[in-house]
Amino acid sequence: MANLPTRTLGRTELEVTALGYGAMELRGAPRGRPVTPQQANELLNEVLDSGINFIDTSIDYGQSEELIGEAISHRRSEFFLASKCGCLVGADPAPSGQRMAHDFTQKNIVAGVEQSLRRLKTNYLDLVQIHQGPPRSVLAEHEVVQSLLDLKQQGKVRFIGMSSTLPYLEDHIAMGVFDTFQIPYSALQRDHEAVISRAAQAGAGIIVRGGAARGAPSEARQQGTGWDLWQQAALDDVLDGMSRMEFTLRFTFTHPDLHTNIVGTTSLDHFRANLDALQKGPLPSDMYAEAKRRLESVPREA
Repeated sequence: MANLPTRTLGRTELEVTALGYGAMELRGAPRGRPVTPQQANELLNEVLDSGINFIDTSIDYGQSEELIGEAISHRRSEFFLASKCGCLVGADPAPSGQRMAHDFTQKNIVAGVEQSLRRLKTNYLDLVQIHQGPPRSVLAEHEVVQSLLDLKQQGKVRFIGMSSTLPYLEDHIAMGVFDTFQIPYSALQRDHEAVISRAAQAGAGIIVRGGAARGAPSEARQQGTGWDLWQQAALDDVLDGMSRMEFTLRFTFTHPDLHTNIVGTTSLDHFRANLDALQKGPLPSDMYAEAKRRLESVPREA
């Protein structure tokens, strides 16, 4: 097992690997690529064999929870398991590109956690995160935090978190009740760069999502605003021989207040490349500074 870099996930005091596995890619059709139980089993066991100890999933991710339960529930002591709540239990998957329905009532939250426990074949979740970052008014109306604290008291949940974005993220931090925040961030999506630090300074653990998928444009995806920003900042000129994906992952790892960066894939080759990027560490300070200077020099759209 590799000696991978770990960071303390805020006040949870969990020592998590700086690279986590995002299991959305295991959701399967119709919202994703087909994934067989055999593929999931091979991939998830390699994730654990490599030393990765943080896995993030959700009710919304189709067959993801069930595949995790089938493949690695017998290795439960080797990893921290995070899922989501507020996802509508029993709902059919929404068409690709559309958001799934959510219901933040106590009944649905409790039903969702109970369902996740069954699917994942475990009697506790290390972390339950409120999905889709609803405003504080919705949380108060449905007593969402109290519902999660009740589940925590019952031993079914160890810590509670919020998957959040601006503009509600500032309010969520101010509430002072969330142990972790899951926040989108990458070289090409830096809107939350400063607020990540504010959340960490408040004692919360920081889980970054989109640190790869919303980052480097691939050879097959050289269009859209991400690719335009990459070109305008001339980031290819600072790569110094590394691939775009390696640069993007290492840029994300360089944020001083990141604790784990969850990256999903169904490809063993891609997973191994991500692991290699992790082991190379953050970007050199001069490269990081130059990349940020170039990104900040690109005019923002009005």
